[in-house]
Amino acid sequence: MRVFLFACGVFALDAQSENAPVDYVNTRIGNISHLLVPTFPTTHQPNSMLRMIPGHHDFVTDRMRGLPLNVPSHRRGDVLLLMPYCGNLDVSKGAFDYRYDHEISKPYFYSVFLDDYEIEARFAPMKKSAIYSFAFEKEDNPQIILRTNAKGDLIWANKALSGYEIYNGIKHYFYLEFDQDPLSVSSLDWEKICAKSISFDSSVKEIKVRYGISYISVEQARKNLREEIADFDLDRVAGQAKQEWNKALSKIVIDGGTEDQKTVFYTSLYRAHERMINISEDGKYFSGYDGKVHEDGGVDFWVDDWVWDTYLALHPLQALLNPKAQEQKLSSYIRMYEQSGWMPTFPCVFGDAHCMNGNHVAGVFADALHKGLQFDVEKAFEGMRHTVMNESMIPWYLGPKTELDDFYHEHGWFPALHPGEKEVFPMVGPFEQRQAVAVTTAASYDDWCIAQLAKYLKKETEYDFFNKRSYNYRKVFNKETNFFHPKDKDGNFIEPFDYIFSGGIGSRAYYDENNAWTYNWDVHHHIQDLIDLFGGEEPFTEKLDQLFVESMKRSKWQYYAVHPDATGNVGQFVMGNEPSFHIPYLYNYAGQPWKTQKRIRMLMESWFRNDLMGICGDEDGGGMSAFYVFSALGFYPVSPGVPVYTIGSPLFERSEIRLANGKVFTVIAHGASWENKYIQSAKLNGVEYDKTWFTHENIMEGGTLELLMGNRPNKGWGIGEGATPPSSEFVD
Repeated sequence: MRVFLFACGVFALDAQSENAPVDYVNTRIGNISHLLVPTFPTTHQPNSMLRMIPGHHDFVTDRMRGLPLNVPSHRRGDVLLLMPYCGNLDVSKGAFDYRYDHEISKPYFYSVFLDDYEIEARFAPMKKSAIYSFAFEKEDNPQIILRTNAKGDLIWANKALSGYEIYNGIKHYFYLEFDQDPLSVSSLDWEKICAKSISFDSSVKEIKVRYGISYISVEQARKNLREEIADFDLDRVAGQAKQEWNKALSKIVIDGGTEDQKTVFYTSLYRAHERMINISEDGKYFSGYDGKVHEDGGVDFWVDDWVWDTYLALHPLQALLNPKAQEQKLSSYIRMYEQSGWMPTFPCVFGDAHCMNGNHVAGVFADALHKGLQFDVEKAFEGMRHTVMNESMIPWYLGPKTELDDFYHEHGWFPALHPGEKEVFPMVGPFEQRQAVAVTTAASYDDWCIAQLAKYLKKETEYDFFNKRSYNYRKVFNKETNFFHPKDKDGNFIEPFDYIFSGGIGSRAYYDENNAWTYNWDVHHHIQDLIDLFGGEEPFTEKLDQLFVESMKRSKWQYYAVHPDATGNVGQFVMGNEPSFHIPYLYNYAGQPWKTQKRIRMLMESWFRNDLMGICGDEDGGGMSAFYVFSALGFYPVSPGVPVYTIGSPLFERSEIRLANGKVFTVIAHGASWENKYIQSAKLNGVEYDKTWFTHENIMEGGTLELLMGNRPNKGWGIGEGATPPSSEFVD
């Protein structure tokens, strides 16, 4: 065994590199997906209302529809497309596509060459406004078309083009100006599309466009533009956006590792600043939760969050890096409840998309509570209690509770159907189905989180009620097989049962997007109780070992025809889907932390790479990237709601988290490399440390976690008394 020893002096941060953090960002990582949704090369400022994603859906195509003014949702939805053009326009052909080439995409700047018309387009963003420039390389009647994708209104007046597009029932306003006067402005007669063509003199070589957006009004869009952009200097705007990105990304400074690892790290951190978005405009905001404009009272309003994906890692990461913004997000959720009557699950600009299962904003609240963030706990508890007790648990259905929900509240498990048994509740979708086990385990965790709010408020009766329900997952655990197993309404396990393939596409009759092998570990809050259900540490780790080697049982094309979300496989482990993130860290809870160190390194190196397919699953607006950020730093929040982090295997020799309170938490991993992934010994603030966990308070106080790395596991480290990370017992 080789152990690398280093003196404990001061490390030079990136001494061999002159790159700023944003220079490491590669927006192309993951632009080709393994099966589902790829990442998109998004140009925007951190968490800003305005986002530009080029008007093409696949990297491998050479066609694009145009250049959007804004993309209100991570899942696209281009709102208003600019279409530069030259020559004689044949309106009878309707809307057209471009061939494109030489695309350059950075977080703060974008450019592309449109082949057919020999036009170079450039773009730079502010938070609620932006600039395009279009350089025409041939003299032939230059024009710029602005078109809506659905219903909208476009008005030319006072040398400006303004109006709105309607997306998911919400008006997206804009106000747009050119750097020179056009020759003419005309409406185009395209079917189902509202479009105007702005024509310029043939001698014009470049046209610059600046614009503001708003969810409130055209006048507010004009005001947003005036406040952010004073002229048509695109390079200056790009420079300001670059500064904003460096400010955001430099909250974590890394040293060591390879250039590719630095690129993947800072790209992941960039992705972690796509959600949520701040839509306050001059102290006001439009709410899709009651259709009204509100005063924000000095607290910005945030939307665009898919909590099923983001509560696990993205929200805990933002609680560390941007606690004040996180408090505003919590306040926003409470206002959504006050305005709509429900705590949302997938809050978008237009309201709650209400996808997936569970209501994991409870986890976001509980996590913030135990990390000292400030929010109205009484109102949050009121909203969560009302929602989980009165809203339906049926996946992808927004409405009041049903007989299925009453059954859960009485018996403690969501009843499943036998194969071939007819669904009698029309609210249950034929594709998403009941997801009976996933609903049960999700509700168990959410109830534990609500119990934490009740405990803080000294509501003992409510605490006991929700805490008791937090063990409901036990009711669907099959001790004969050591799997969470669906039960029917009579309390019988569904038989016969295949833990890999039963349940249809994505096993949705019983689980969700993943099969029983993934949901076998879906207990974030009572991990010791989960180990006990398995019969102790030995059978628990045996099953965990088997997870990573269990075969697909069928050919890949047959397996993925059933489980298209289950990408990034290692055995039956699924790196490409959020419910799996915490699983490699569970070895720490069962006395074998060296296996966590081995496995987490293998997963990062295999499935997070600096290439076009470098993300193994649907990245979900920062959810998966946040997992990588934490894991590369060397620790992970296994139990949101418990202010504890469990230690993995750092990629970098030194990482610094520069906190908002002015303090710095440092992780030093002496000798860390591809080979040296095993922890030999540790110190916390200079004192020998034999635990595989530390607290949120340890981070916020500043200090240093120092690890000595080697190329062979030290199986005696991190297994003594108190070494095992706590879960619910830490706060209960």
